[in-house]
Amino acid sequence: MSNINSNRYLVSLFCSVLLLISSQQVLAQSENEAAPVKMNEHSHHDDGLHNEHNEPTAKANDHTMDHGDMNHGDMDHGDMHKQDNKPPANARDPHAYANGTTLTTGPYSMPKENRLRLADEHKFWAVLGDRLEFNDRNNDISYDFQGWYGTTFNRFVIKAEGEIVSGNFEKNQTDLLWGHAITPFWDTQLGVRLDNYKQGKNRQWLAFGVQVLAPYWFELDITGYVGEQGNTALTIEAEYELLITQKLIFQPRAELTLYGKDDLENNLGSGFSSSQLGFRLRYEFSRQFAPYIGVEWSNMFGKTADFLESDNNQSRDTKVLAGLRFWF
Repeated sequence: MSNINSNRYLVSLFCSVLLLISSQQVLAQSENEAAPVKMNEHSHHDDGLHNEHNEPTAKANDHTMDHGDMNHGDMDHGDMHKQDNKPPANARDPHAYANGTTLTTGPYSMPKENRLRLADEHKFWAVLGDRLEFNDRNNDISYDFQGWYGTTFNRFVIKAEGEIVSGNFEKNQTDLLWGHAITPFWDTQLGVRLDNYKQGKNRQWLAFGVQVLAPYWFELDITGYVGEQGNTALTIEAEYELLITQKLIFQPRAELTLYGKDDLENNLGSGFSSSQLGFRLRYEFSRQFAPYIGVEWSNMFGKTADFLESDNNQSRDTKVLAGLRFWF
């Protein structure tokens, strides 16, 4: 009886093991069949993403306009660029802040002499005594003055130079000019020149020229003249100031004169007429007051030299000078 029960137990155990093995196989098979399904689900998800990214492009393409079908002739393109220069109706009046007061009118305007103005609106004046020198040997005094009155751009200019011998004016030259600034360093000048001689005939000229502060601080004064009976003349002056110290200044100076025709009454020949070359050393106690010493060589050329020698005068001369330079 016990043998029968043991056999039954073995059979039931064997059947349980078979059932467990078969169930394992069924579960593994079901998992293998489910894997492709999940991959397909992921593939459908990727396709959705790609479709979502491509959707804006498609939408943008949907909004593309066919301008060929538009009637441009009916459009008023002038209105697209039309501007009204009038301020808007609700814009503030710019004069309202000052209650109508301007620079020259209104309860708060200043008197004319107290109004603020730029420097080029004012009128100034100055007098420069470039040379006032004495030569003991010939007992003569030479002078070269310049004065002006006006604004920065337009001014009235007077140039005067000459010689005084034994208390009498031997000869003098006066230029009355209108000066106009064309650049910060160039002034054009137009006017008349008056020559006066103690022995000879006075002359009048039409003058035109330039006064220049050239590069490297050379001062140039170039003036052309047209006189009576078609006579012409040209004067070129050049100066340079070399500062040895702030107060001690060395100044070379050169002047050249040419005439287009002979002037027998005043002993002036055509062509190169005269030249002057000098050196002056001055000491500036102030900018307005500067005594100096110097030397100057004068030379006459061509027919001018011949006229002087025929009157027993020298065509060349050397002067030792002492003088004063000033301005105010």
